[in-house]
Amino acid sequence: MYFEIKFLKMYHLIKKIIAFILSKRKLKLVSSRELETQKLMLGKLLSNQLKTLPIQHFHEAEFKVFSQWGDDGIIQYLTQHIDIQHKRFIEFGVENYTEAVTRFLLINNNWSGLVMDGSAENIHFIHQDPIYFLYDIQAKSHFITQENIEGLLKKYYFHQKTGLLHIDIDGNDYYVWKAISTNPEIVIVEYNAIFGAKRAITVPYDPQFYRTAKHPSNLYFGASLSALFHLAQEKNYALIGCTSAGNNAFFIRKDKLKECPFPEKTPYEAFVPIKSREHRDPTGHLTFTPPEIGIQEIRGLPVFNVLTQEIELF
Repeated sequence: MYFEIKFLKMYHLIKKIIAFILSKRKLKLVSSRELETQKLMLGKLLSNQLKTLPIQHFHEAEFKVFSQWGDDGIIQYLTQHIDIQHKRFIEFGVENYTEAVTRFLLINNNWSGLVMDGSAENIHFIHQDPIYFLYDIQAKSHFITQENIEGLLKKYYFHQKTGLLHIDIDGNDYYVWKAISTNPEIVIVEYNAIFGAKRAITVPYDPQFYRTAKHPSNLYFGASLSALFHLAQEKNYALIGCTSAGNNAFFIRKDKLKECPFPEKTPYEAFVPIKSREHRDPTGHLTFTPPEIGIQEIRGLPVFNVLTQEIELF
């Protein structure tokens, strides 16, 4: 017990140090290269600490190195416990890949990967990043749709033999996952917590879906956790938890549940309300409106019920 407490204190201390380093970068007291080096060093320490900690709850494994929230820690903890046959990942909606859930996996664990984004400028940025020649990664510019995703994965030889898939495209996430045939051990999909925990709904499919253009509030996008849960059941995956920020849902292929350190959950057990205030005004500026107030702007918009296969009103 003494050593468990000691390791736990060290773990939380390292997380505080990372937060401090990030604050120095915001004040421009360190360069971006120095920041990445320091974050990687501390992230490696955190990853090693996870192996010795008595983690009991999903959120206890969270830490952030390159992920927007605590996904880096969860991924490290899962890959330490689950036997991943192929150390390869797919992630799309990565922007310029400086903030992504697979970047730490690429650098710290030397996985191979395919990342895609709709912006050619973002992909050009990745191509100029030193990671592009130091590590085994492909970066391609494509606007992902239900119709093209399988062809793209086959084109770049990632339609099979992958260990982790992350979908975050702020729109057709449900439909794109449905269209993907590859079945990695770990799947992470962004859910729209604004849609709540009960209804199994998603935005109606539109191959040209763009979040801000669809509704200026920026709150009308993606799928509810319940909708993703039912799709996961169809694909033989189990929901094991959501990030404490209320944005990403984690799924494990059911044949790997015995190795997974976390039990299967229902959408009601796993659901976490959104913490961030993403509402925007018609000019595109953040208003910092709380989610429970901003939600009123998208009431009455059409949503697709994945269970009844019918269009309803939100």
